Amino acid sequence: MQTVQDAAALRAMIRGWRGQGLTVGFVPTMGNLHAGHHSLIKLARARADRVVASVFVNPTQFGPNEDFERYPRTLVQDQGGLAEHECDLLFAPEVATMYPFGAQNSVSIHVPQLTETLEGAHRPGHFDGVATVVCKLFNLVQPDLAVFGQKDFQQLKVIERMVRDISLPVKIMAAPTLRADDGLALSSRNQYLSAAERALAPQVYATLQQMRDLIAKGHARTVVEQAAASKLARAGFDPDYAAIRRIEDLAEPADGEREGLVALIAARLGQTRLIDNLPFD
Repeated sequence: MQTVQDAAALRAMIRGWRGQGLTVGFVPTMGNLHAGHHSLIKLARARADRVVASVFVNPTQFGPNEDFERYPRTLVQDQGGLAEHECDLLFAPEVATMYPFGAQNSVSIHVPQLTETLEGAHRPGHFDGVATVVCKLFNLVQPDLAVFGQKDFQQLKVIERMVRDISLPVKIMAAPTLRADDGLALSSRNQYLSAAERALAPQVYATLQQMRDLIAKGHARTVVEQAAASKLARAGFDPDYAAIRRIEDLAEPADGEREGLVALIAARLGQTRLIDNLPFD
């Protein structure tokens, strides 16, 4: 695996592959990679001739009181894991490469409607930063397909909408959430949890399962949401939301709607904010 930092080197490599008629898969990341990220590489590897990953901690998707500065940066470790999982090229740009006029002066992409609820309501501007950096990366890499994890469900929906709306020639593939044996969704932020917090953290997934089961039994959506938030609060979490939405557009489902739904939770446990979701079968 090769690592490049500048756009010219990245494009030269990809131009060479294109000249051979090879397809390109892409996995954008913020680094500090774990088995969940490696599963995305594996999926891209199965669907494309060559695989590019990016590692870039994107400043425009962090709010003023969020963890941009302390977000773990482990490039050497990430390079080893990517090489082991047969990634062909790592793009690890500097901020100046991605934002040549500065992050605060960048062109910004806003995806309406989908970004104004759930995570968007609690993290204003977050999805503008996500959409902007992903669009920039797509323009640099020009992949045939890109793989995103379902753990960041709203992010996946935002990227799908952006790609369709501005007609980017990229196929978006969703990879299932990878979980620890006790159900906790794998995340770089899990390492912030204390031992006691880590023991409590699987209750997020258990609560999602309970939400799904109660909806299937005919309980009212708002009652299920309130019960889930209360359960998490009693267990020591500080929930931002426990919501049931339509998979297609993240809108609130109509009364009695039971299919095509997803349960989503965001909750703080100590200093760590956990997010997870569970699409209904």
